Amino acid sequence: MLRGALAAAVTPLAGGRLDEDAVPPYVEFLAAAGLDGLLALGTTGEGILFGVDERRRAVESFVTASAGRLQVAAHCGAQTTADTVALAAHAAEVGADAVAVIGPPYFQLDERALLDHFVEAAAACAPLPFYVYEFERASGYTVPLTVITELRERAPNLAGLKVSDAPFDRFSPYLIEGLDVFVGPEALIFDGLEAGAAGAVSGLAAAFPDRVAAVVREPTAGGAAALGELRAAVERFPRHAALKFLVGLLGVPVREDVRRPLRQLNESEREELRGWVASS
Repeated sequence: MLRGALAAAVTPLAGGRLDEDAVPPYVEFLAAAGLDGLLALGTTGEGILFGVDERRRAVESFVTASAGRLQVAAHCGAQTTADTVALAAHAAEVGADAVAVIGPPYFQLDERALLDHFVEAAAACAPLPFYVYEFERASGYTVPLTVITELRERAPNLAGLKVSDAPFDRFSPYLIEGLDVFVGPEALIFDGLEAGAAGAVSGLAAAFPDRVAAVVREPTAGGAAALGELRAAVERFPRHAALKFLVGLLGVPVREDVRRPLRQLNESEREELRGWVASS
């Protein structure tokens, strides 16, 4: 089972392709900051933009680099059930610690279609712990609670959820007894943990792992609010490129490269980020 503070990791790229040489130093950076694990190829990791073979190689790279020091959850959500199943099975085969799956974007699936999709994905990686990734803004719809209830009956390896919905009244319905829930929005870490969440999977931790780990270890309302402010400051820029740029400023050999149609920073944005880091 996953635990504690996890980074929603960025995916190192060079020239638009997976930069496997950059994965080990990046994983070392995350581990040295005191995190418990990482989520590979989630929203922050641009996972939905990569092909199946690329995603397989990326998961293998993160698992190998982590070498048991960090838990590795593989996000295997894809547009089709066939690709999701293939990715989930592969994650289990190569030694990932868990699989997470978001509802397929674009088509707003009804409950039967969504349930069948999750059941097949969970079965493909069983007995590996399986987590539903609930993020309405990314998938385009919410996962109904009735789907979670039925999934518990049909997927014995359902361990919990990562929930990235905000504000708290949209997050809290997924705090279901007996399931481990991980907080996505950093500003909700305190409220979520106080209400029984098991930990956090944070995109901000991709570049600020020590700050997120500290708040998860000793949660306070002020600490969570400060993370929310930090997240808002980063999101003044194209988020994926900004996070990678910030990691690079810390001496980790991660390039700013992102997978199109995401865009890199322009020079004025880079200069503004450099100034912000220097003054903070």
